[in-house]
Amino acid sequence: VRDTFDYDDQRLVRDYIKHPGAVAVLAVNDKDEILMIHQYRHPVRKLLWELPAGLLDVEGESHLEAAKRELFEETSHVANEWSLLQTFHASPGGNSEQIDIFLAKQVSEVESDYVREGEERDMEVRWVPFSEALKSVQSSEIQSPVAVIGILALASLSG
Repeated sequence: VRDTFDYDDQRLVRDYIKHPGAVAVLAVNDKDEILMIHQYRHPVRKLLWELPAGLLDVEGESHLEAAKRELFEETSHVANEWSLLQTFHASPGGNSEQIDIFLAKQVSEVESDYVREGEERDMEVRWVPFSEALKSVQSSEIQSPVAVIGILALASLSG
């Protein structure tokens, strides 16, 4: 979109991407592992380790319900305990996307006949020790901003 607006006695024009927003899930089990996905991202031409996540694209769906849906669709897992871990703007100079990362606990795998498509069709789902994930963030092995922010936010809670 292109917006024209007044700011500090100036008339400005800004172009940006209007985004519906997104949610992500940092699921933790009782072994201090987090549930991650390994998904291909075409703009960067890489497989990235990420948290389950998705768009707020279902009308009337709350952010929490969207997070529950994404966890199920991408990993066939559900959780009994949910809390908001972190909220941030992905790239505030270029788009309006806001992402809510939810912390999910008491996680279990369930039967699912959900059919994944596109890049999700063959993505790996894996429990990763939290200490390994944190080291991977610190060494820039994990490069997905949602995963980086979620892992560091969780580390700040336990540190």
